[in-house]
Amino acid sequence: MTATTSTPLTHRGVPVDRDLRILALGSFANRFGAGAVLTTSALYFTRQVGFSATEVALAMSVSAIVGIVVQVPAGHLGDVRGPRQVLTVCMAGAAIFSAPPVFARTPWALAVLLGLLALFERSAGAVNQGVIAQLATGGRGVLFKAYLRAVTNTALGLGSVFGGAALVIDEPWAYVSVFFLNAAFTGFAAWTTTRLPLLPPHTRAEGEPRLAVLRDWPYVVITIITGLFSLHFFVMELGLALFISARTAAPPVMVAVLLIINTAAVALFQVRLSRRADSVEAGARALVRGAWWIAAGFAVVGLAERGTAWVAIVALVAGSLVHVVGEMIGSGGQWGLQMGLAPHERQGQYQGFAGLGFSVLAVVGPPVVTYFCVDLGETGWLVLAAFMVVIALVSVPAARWALASRERYGVTTHSG
Repeated sequence: MTATTSTPLTHRGVPVDRDLRILALGSFANRFGAGAVLTTSALYFTRQVGFSATEVALAMSVSAIVGIVVQVPAGHLGDVRGPRQVLTVCMAGAAIFSAPPVFARTPWALAVLLGLLALFERSAGAVNQGVIAQLATGGRGVLFKAYLRAVTNTALGLGSVFGGAALVIDEPWAYVSVFFLNAAFTGFAAWTTTRLPLLPPHTRAEGEPRLAVLRDWPYVVITIITGLFSLHFFVMELGLALFISARTAAPPVMVAVLLIINTAAVALFQVRLSRRADSVEAGARALVRGAWWIAAGFAVVGLAERGTAWVAIVALVAGSLVHVVGEMIGSGGQWGLQMGLAPHERQGQYQGFAGLGFSVLAVVGPPVVTYFCVDLGETGWLVLAAFMVVIALVSVPAARWALASRERYGVTTHSG
């Protein structure tokens, strides 16, 4: 069901609601530090510490697997113990374990430390999604998620500037400083959670399963669909960079240029392009609209291997601009489906499960994307374009089925 409100979400770019302002501030701080670390960590561990690229990748895979395992239990813990309190503990743990990986001197130590960090970070992420769903009520859920995406993209971009400074200095102390900078900003984000209101825990009814989402097959199907739809993120983040390098005449710097274009577009237009996805059915329709834009963008990008450097540059920029429109529309559709079908009192558990679609894809997506974007070239881009449209079209009947099943599962759906 959908509720609407006459109160605007923001005023001059700042959330009107106090609680949403706090959530936005914490998210900005958290992602600012993350942006700095993401820019530098791989090079630090390979160039300064001496690990091989494979060793670093395996350590990161361990952390990704930990993240997959903890998301749903963490979301459930937030529901039954109190979302605000659990979020504060998880964020504090993330702050504590943000800096130690910089001191790892063996691949196993790095894997363990990154795994511990992922335990708290991904738990916090799952619980935070439930907090957002409970606080951004009155039809503001999807719009606030869109606003947060714009905020976090901006924070990541600004944080990467500090990471870039460490790369220029290229001294061990500069890299270590980045990790401690991340810890400080994560600690500040943890403190902001203490300013949020206490949200009541959900008391399980007699006979109610601990992880009800695992028995809610319509929601499982929707999670699979939205997870597969997320493949386009890996296409544009990994596949595009490899495609530019291996199959086009465009200069490598275009990878950075296209990232800047994407970040700026999301920061400016994400909220506006998510306004029509504030219910389950509207979310499915938005997924379809977004898929057509994404497919068109893929088709244009695929043309980049046909000509000179300038032809490739034009195709890459044009295709990326078309794609980002679909990315923003489709993201609103994903949020509308994931939030709209979840019971209000179990949002942490359900949003943690919804995040599994993306997390699992992060493990299996890279080789798939590499095969289609690099090995197959333009043909692969066209196949991926068709896949995006098909998976989005499937979401429409799936969403109707899921809505019809809500009464049978005893679910009171989230109101936007």
